[in-house]
Amino acid sequence: MTMISRVLGFVRDMVFARFFGADAGTDAFFVAFKIPNFLRRLFAEGAFCQAFVPVLSDYKKKETREGLQAFVDRTAGTLALVLILVTVIGILAAPFLVLVFAPGFTWNGGRYELTVEMLRITFPYLFFISSTAFAGSLLNTFGRFAVPAFTPVLLNVCLIMAAVWLAPLMDEPVLALAWGVFVAGAVQLLFQFPALKRMGIVPRLRLGFHDPGVMKILRLMGPAILGVSVTQINLLFDTLIASFLVSGSVSWLYYSDRLVEFPLGLFGIALATVILPALSKSHAAEEMKTFSASMDWGLRWVLIIGLPAAVGLFLLAEPVLSTLFQYEQFSEDDVLMAAQSLKAYSLGLLAFMLIKVLVPGFTSRQDMKTPVRFGIYAMVTNMILNVILVFQLAHAGLALATSLAAVLNSVLLLRKLLADGIFVPRPGWLAFAGRVVVANLVMGALLYLYVNPVAWFAWNTTERTLNLLLWIALGVLAYIAVLLLSGLRPSHLSIDKG
Repeated sequence: MTMISRVLGFVRDMVFARFFGADAGTDAFFVAFKIPNFLRRLFAEGAFCQAFVPVLSDYKKKETREGLQAFVDRTAGTLALVLILVTVIGILAAPFLVLVFAPGFTWNGGRYELTVEMLRITFPYLFFISSTAFAGSLLNTFGRFAVPAFTPVLLNVCLIMAAVWLAPLMDEPVLALAWGVFVAGAVQLLFQFPALKRMGIVPRLRLGFHDPGVMKILRLMGPAILGVSVTQINLLFDTLIASFLVSGSVSWLYYSDRLVEFPLGLFGIALATVILPALSKSHAAEEMKTFSASMDWGLRWVLIIGLPAAVGLFLLAEPVLSTLFQYEQFSEDDVLMAAQSLKAYSLGLLAFMLIKVLVPGFTSRQDMKTPVRFGIYAMVTNMILNVILVFQLAHAGLALATSLAAVLNSVLLLRKLLADGIFVPRPGWLAFAGRVVVANLVMGALLYLYVNPVAWFAWNTTERTLNLLLWIALGVLAYIAVLLLSGLRPSHLSIDKG
């Protein structure tokens, strides 16, 4: 389901590039969309879900069905009230928010005003999608993963329809994308209800500020906000500085980030979604060997998927961007600029994935303080590196700073889990990692020696697509062949045998 969503997300971005290119208008939309999306990831999918799922797992294991329903009702009502208040404040404070998150836009009055107008349209998305994340957490905890994973498809469909059919009808075509976001939020929320009804646990809104379970979630959320969302804060800080750079910088970062988000969302976030309930269940049952085995399984899969994805994106940056986006309004220069930041982001892809698996190792045990501490270290590092690197590398320096900060964060998280004995690696890790590294070296050498990125600029759509698919297929085949020849077997990726 996540694969369908991510592929359709690429189609959406291809439509954006073809119809709108990379200019002041797209910069304005991406900021207007990023602000509520950032808050959603920070509070809803980030801190709230990381705090809610472990508490929900406890209630599911220890409470009656009536007690569980009452807890869900009070959580839903409290969350809805907070979201409504935040949404109203966000709409009223839109000019200030744009000033905070993209201060460089004030140098271009038209871009600033357009961003404010679109933010007022997109901000209610925070209410809809955060409520959707709450419903998705319920479904995931009960083992129903398909509906929450498919839901983002609806966002992509709404935005594609807005770009193709609504935009030509508007005086300011890019405004259609903002309305597409608004409609998509409502559609995604409504899509959850049939699944919740079939499960027999449709939330009824009740206030629960005095409910022990709700209060526990609120207490856990406080320190979790930074710990689980440092990457998002760093990406937003990139946008803030990029707003002072040349027009198109925000868009170049957006398109390169989207390509990194494909493997991250397809595998990293999907794996984290599955592993959090499993870890919470193991912790609630005090089965620490099972807990460690689940962590081990997740980390092995991150390494075997994340490392080749990073190598592939780095070496095929221009071909991928050219094939997907270089049409009509998106120029060859846009491809070259976006490729710089894509290569920088790819250096941190493995760390981004690791964080998705390592943070639940703490939050599933209701330890929110440790990820916060490490998150602060990473965030400060990112800010310092941003200031240092932006002068030499422009927008690519911002992407590189984000990647390096993520590497620091992942190293600190892993070291702490190892030091505390929470994660005990199963035998054979050194040999497993060696096989993966050798396979990546062979695949990387193949792509580096035989792929000419400049050739893509002169080809038509069919030639670009066929050649890109050919080299991706050859790279994958070389990678898998070396893994098998070096002795890797399915049992090495099993959660039972490690």
